[in-house]
Amino acid sequence: MSYRIGLVGKPSVGKSTFFNAATMNDVPEGAYPFTTIDPSVGEAYVRVECAAPEFGHECTPNHGYCRAGTRYVPVKLVDVAGLVPGAHEGRGLGNQFLTDLNEADVLVHVVDFSGETDIEGEPTEDHDPRDDIDFLENELDMWYLDVLEKGIERYRSGYHGEDGDIEVELAEQMSAFRTNEDEIKQIILALDLELDPDAWDEQDREDLAREIRKRTKPMVIAANKMDTPAAQENYEAITSDPDYDHLTVVPVSAHAEKALKTADEGGAVEYRPGATNFEIVGDLSDEQAAGLEQIRSFVEDFEGAGVQTALETALFEEFGAKAIFPGNGSPRDNGEFLQDCFVLPEDATAEEFAYFLHSDIGEGFLHGVDARSGRQVGADTELDHRDVLEVVTTN
Repeated sequence: MSYRIGLVGKPSVGKSTFFNAATMNDVPEGAYPFTTIDPSVGEAYVRVECAAPEFGHECTPNHGYCRAGTRYVPVKLVDVAGLVPGAHEGRGLGNQFLTDLNEADVLVHVVDFSGETDIEGEPTEDHDPRDDIDFLENELDMWYLDVLEKGIERYRSGYHGEDGDIEVELAEQMSAFRTNEDEIKQIILALDLELDPDAWDEQDREDLAREIRKRTKPMVIAANKMDTPAAQENYEAITSDPDYDHLTVVPVSAHAEKALKTADEGGAVEYRPGATNFEIVGDLSDEQAAGLEQIRSFVEDFEGAGVQTALETALFEEFGAKAIFPGNGSPRDNGEFLQDCFVLPEDATAEEFAYFLHSDIGEGFLHGVDARSGRQVGADTELDHRDVLEVVTTN
């Protein structure tokens, strides 16, 4: 539960439905602005192929659960309220929206691809989803630019003396975005800018703010309501538009995912979240059966309802996190095996994993052992997604 996925979107696009589908919580849903006022935090799950079958055993999860060889690992999902044009200027929920948003490590932007809600979240027809994508990126960029400008002013004021470096000042000013002076300097140079803000024009500053935002607040677009023809047409147009090549767009029907989970809980179907099919096992009315068959057609055509895919794409692909199993490949005497599966940063090392488990384990770290190969690994060895690692420690 160390990472937070932020769910963001304008009012009435199905964001609360997405949140409920992912967490099965009872957040109010409704097609009117600000149904959600305060940020709701729930437990969602990301899928990881379980390592237990490779060792000929079944896992016994401490957290989350395992179904048919798929481990469902809990993460925090935050439904952030208040996105409207001008949020960076205080409009709508303004600064509270930005504060809540900044607590997220990676974002899923829920967009109504059917085009049935306008930029304010009011009912309409033929709205271009690109406008929604653009306005969120603009809100974030202007927010970052405002903080960047304050850092430039600090630098010009000579707060750290004449020998101060611009990347140091900007990193300190923008520390809430979890960046550092090395990353800031790298971005400045990557944009072919001088390490002197007096040489930057307005466009240079905007480009710098945007690039810092892209690197520190990665984002996935959840193309919601993709079970409608209009949304499918918009999806084809946007994913073939080179102006949006920098974004990952995931087809989603939050309504379908929630309906399948509800039917599974009620014993009407057998369904694994994120699966591309399901089996009807209960007695249904003709109307219920027809509705489920429509959902079946969608999940087969789009390889799932998309909610799970959006969360996993955000966390593992855009943010770069990895899942690690602590263990040595053998069950304990009481049968417990691979009880834990933890989500760590992209560049996590064996020693950092030891500290993640417990500070005492990290302080006494000797080496790790790859449970699959039996190979000993050193402190600085970067771990791979789905590694099974035994930590050998003096403590």
